[in-house]
Amino acid sequence: MLGLIISLIIIGLIAGALARLIIPGKQHISIPMTILLGIIGSFVGGFLGFLIFQHDPMDGFFQPAGIIGSIIGAVIVLFIYTRFAGRSARTR
Repeated sequence: MLGLIISLIIIGLIAGALARLIIPGKQHISIPMTILLGIIGSFVGGFLGFLIFQHDPMDGFFQPAGIIGSIIGAVIVLFIYTRFAGRSARTR
């Protein structure tokens, strides 16, 4: 159980950091928020992968396709976040 939590944090950090590098502009989020972004992105990427391929692989936690899906999901979540956060900051 502890290994799963540590794995989620590490994958979340990697996926979140890569998403922040891919999306242009400055994102004002901290390291814990980057980890949370990556974890949420992992769920989004996994859900999209399930919708597209209709297959739920049970071959283990660390898979290259899962990590790539996590990064793609984190990019999608960060893109949506920057669009909505930018609007709320401009209206103040």
